[in-house]
Amino acid sequence: MRTPPARPPAPYPRRSPGARRLAAAAAALLVAGAAAATLRGSDHQDTPEVELSPRLDLNDVWAFPGATDARIVLAMTVSSPLTPSQSGSARFDPNALYQIKIDNTGDAVEDLVLQFMFDDSTNAQGQVVGAQRVSVLGPVAPRDRGALNRLAAAQPTLSGTLGQSFGSATAMQVYAGPRDDPFYLDLEQFFRIVPDRRPSRGPLAALGPAPSAAAFRPACPGGQPPANAAPFDGTRGCAVDFLRGLNALALVVELPESALRGSAPEGRIGVWATISR
Repeated sequence: MRTPPARPPAPYPRRSPGARRLAAAAAALLVAGAAAATLRGSDHQDTPEVELSPRLDLNDVWAFPGATDARIVLAMTVSSPLTPSQSGSARFDPNALYQIKIDNTGDAVEDLVLQFMFDDSTNAQGQVVGAQRVSVLGPVAPRDRGALNRLAAAQPTLSGTLGQSFGSATAMQVYAGPRDDPFYLDLEQFFRIVPDRRPSRGPLAALGPAPSAAAFRPACPGGQPPANAAPFDGTRGCAVDFLRGLNALALVVELPESALRGSAPEGRIGVWATISR
């Protein structure tokens, strides 16, 4: 049985598939509230480059209500999938700048950023020792927008260590470290729908080369596909959560909604994330 990693702030627990879809929908609605613009979705291991550099692999961005009605949680995950044995030694890239960007004026351009940086401690032999240090800046107006990325402030807003919650439950609190990957994916069925993305080795490599399905399999609370599974594919059994029991590195921030509001109607915000060097 998997031993879960250290517990993050309360608003980011292990989520059921329905709750995950709700959180993803909330994030999508927040982004949709911004002015029309080109939107790019996140993914898991979506290019050969990030497969070789998993700590730069941005997986998902989440936004959902915080511990009270006046608070909001923003989260991003990277480096999935991590097995339980890998999770204890997993670290963020100390040479990368991780950012959550917020548009609060409705023009799909970031007005505020939350920036995360990581430092490793090394011994006399140059070996990494101890917990990774985490520095958080923001939310603050960025010095550069778009593809250019620089630190937005000289001093961090908060500092802590990997795997430990830090900050204030009434101001901003942060968790950075391994968590159960909250994304729900029926990977076998996905490769039936898009077989050109299937792996080159293992049992899933036998799928394809032509698509053999047009829809995902249904969830089956009773253990059997429903009699009418439409619009899902009920001919191949029930959906399987491939990522259940696997972890990602998560950056989770809970803070007052008032810290993010701007001039957009009804206080709407757009949220996305980037990783850069």
